[in-house]
Amino acid sequence: MSKIGVVLLSMGGPDSLSAVEPFLYNLFSDHDIIEIPRLIQKPVARLIAKLRAEKTRHYYEAMGGKSPQREQTQRQAQALQELLGENFKVVVAMRYWHPFTQEALKELFTESISKIVLLPMYPQYSKTTTGSSFNEFERVFKSFPQVPVIKIRSYHNHPAYIRAMVENIKEHLQSWESYFFLFTAHSLPVQVIKRGDPYKDQTEETVKLIMEHFPGVSYALGYQSKIGPVKWLEPFTDTLIEELIKSGVKRLALIPVSFVCEHSETLYELDIVYRGLAESLGVESFVRIPTLKDHPVFIEALKELVISSLQ
Repeated sequence: MSKIGVVLLSMGGPDSLSAVEPFLYNLFSDHDIIEIPRLIQKPVARLIAKLRAEKTRHYYEAMGGKSPQREQTQRQAQALQELLGENFKVVVAMRYWHPFTQEALKELFTESISKIVLLPMYPQYSKTTTGSSFNEFERVFKSFPQVPVIKIRSYHNHPAYIRAMVENIKEHLQSWESYFFLFTAHSLPVQVIKRGDPYKDQTEETVKLIMEHFPGVSYALGYQSKIGPVKWLEPFTDTLIEELIKSGVKRLALIPVSFVCEHSETLYELDIVYRGLAESLGVESFVRIPTLKDHPVFIEALKELVISSLQ
């Protein structure tokens, strides 16, 4: 009997210290995310990966030697598989490290598949994340059986996703009324937004919808993980932390809003660098809200997205 394939699309991360440099090479080779002239992109990517590998390897050493993203995404896939049932087959396709899209499709087509739903693990759409994963899927898919493909572009304002974010915050933050909520999202080059990328607007809408459930709480949105010399989305999260604490904020909740799994941007930047900054400035309480991972309400949201995409 044919099944409906569901492919969870994510960025991926190094699964060992030796994987850091090839992971970075794959990342910087992607023209959708780093717009180096195509003719020289791969040699430049190799050079950048070599130059950045030692510093980046230090991040993963501090995190225990690898990114947990593969295991966490596979747990999301397993939980979604259990909710969807035997008429579906859920697989994971990572963009920059194993399991790659090719591996995911090989696994998927070990069974008879009637159609495929692409489900990004990026709630807000950007050409640099979801768009890149879609493009990679299209390149690889040509050599597989041609079945209908449904693409879920974003779910930044989906009620169940918002509910999952709200419940996750309340579960990890006692006395939330007394905290300043600082949301943090991965930054993007401003030129990407100027060309019509909806990521900034969608991220702001996500935050607005979440905050409707926390009346009276002060909040802000910052951006993190800038690389390279071009202008990126601001304000930067670390700058906001400094400004907020110096202005008298004593209790700060840091909430990642564009990530659904833990990786270097959360476990290193947020938990080590930004926490250290806040504590050095005298913050009384600093709480970092975990990413959603396989939170049951989030998995229910993913199920609703898949089912509604088929209708």
